Amino acid sequence: MEYINHSGFSFWHNYLCDLLDDYAINGEVNSARFIARTALGILCASLILLWFYLPKLFMTKSNNPKIMRLSGILSLIITLFLASGTHDLIIRIAGIIGVIAIITCLVELYKIRSYKLLSFGLFCMLVFFANYFIYETGYLRNILPVLQKFTFISFIVWFAILDIRLYKKQKLYNEKKTSL
Repeated sequence: MEYINHSGFSFWHNYLCDLLDDYAINGEVNSARFIARTALGILCASLILLWFYLPKLFMTKSNNPKIMRLSGILSLIITLFLASGTHDLIIRIAGIIGVIAIITCLVELYKIRSYKLLSFGLFCMLVFFANYFIYETGYLRNILPVLQKFTFISFIVWFAILDIRLYKKQKLYNEKKTSL
């Protein structure tokens, strides 16, 4: 390990998942693991709520919203097991199921002509696939820790915008409902 003498988390060299490990790369007990695991739980719970309610943004009779909800929630439930010692397997399974959720969301965004949100979502997917390519091949692995954080932030911003759009739609629906 080239970072065996490193003390503390390095933005440039460590992955977010490193924060979940029992021991840091330098072999010391990871004192941040409880906070990181708690944060992962809160993040997953929050995103489970998003995927549960997100189909309400799309008024469609297709099965896409049901697939979106189920795959989004299932992906995040699986993600909760990242600290279980089976990191690579969890990433692959949750990633595949999460891609299904995102693709169904992108299809619905296209149907409602929400091209800006669709474009941002496609950008997030492109960056996600770049992460996955680097992760699986090792090509340009030195940029992966930073790219991972950029991808994470991009998705969080996209999810927040989707959440705001959903909130506004629900608020408008409730106002119309109470005015009748």
